[in-house]
Amino acid sequence: MLEIPEAAVLARQINQSISGKTIHEVVAAQSPHKFAWYTGDPAGYAGLLTGKTIGAAAARGGMLEIEVEDHVLVFSDGVNLRFHHNPAERPAKHQLLMDFSDGTALSASVAMYGGLMCFARGTEDNAYYRVACEKPSPLRGDFTPEYFGGLFQPELDKLSVKAFLATEQRIPGLGNGVLQDILYNAKLHPKRKVNTLSASEREGLLDAIVTTLHEMTDGGGRDTERDLFGNPGGYATKVSKNTVGLPCPECGSTILKEAYMGGSIYYCPGCQKG
Repeated sequence: MLEIPEAAVLARQINQSISGKTIHEVVAAQSPHKFAWYTGDPAGYAGLLTGKTIGAAAARGGMLEIEVEDHVLVFSDGVNLRFHHNPAERPAKHQLLMDFSDGTALSASVAMYGGLMCFARGTEDNAYYRVACEKPSPLRGDFTPEYFGGLFQPELDKLSVKAFLATEQRIPGLGNGVLQDILYNAKLHPKRKVNTLSASEREGLLDAIVTTLHEMTDGGGRDTERDLFGNPGGYATKVSKNTVGLPCPECGSTILKEAYMGGSIYYCPGCQKG
């Protein structure tokens, strides 16, 4: 699932491998998917994009933005992007396929759900995309201690730290995936209430957010996700589906998985006290 590190890695890879290519053909919504959300009619994407040149890509929180001359493509959480060197590599099913004039291609496939947006520059009306563009990112210098401290509002005191960090777009692109290692590194249980955090624990949480997300990005994304070329990320997750049931490298306790807030949490019961 696209979160902050994966969006940043994909943007870097697209800028290195695809920017400058000319779109030869576009196929949108070939494989019907109830939870693939498009802006406008996907049947019109070919007319909007064919013959145009891929420009720069950028991460917007957990979304990936690609400039295509006077239009913009945006892919949200749940969209799997793959670069294909030749026709034999292209998937049989996809929600968007762009063939380039040199014979390579980019495909976008939705697993559970995902957004595939194409719009003229300056006409975007997706609230999640706007927020992701406007708010500071933990990968940038404007995500300051003062900004982070301002997120702690009295009405949020009774939220768990998971709900505080990973809901309502308070930090766009910080979702349930990256949350697990952030809280492990901060030594906080996902169910801890915000109003129980001391000043030093808040400082430690900020440091864990910034440090962990930089490590994930620098490592090429998490090992639970795949990059533009289908390779797993190089960052080894500490508490995830890959480590559940294994001993914690810090204290030896068994990494646990638990259902919480409609999803799963992974944590060390020894390091992350409730």
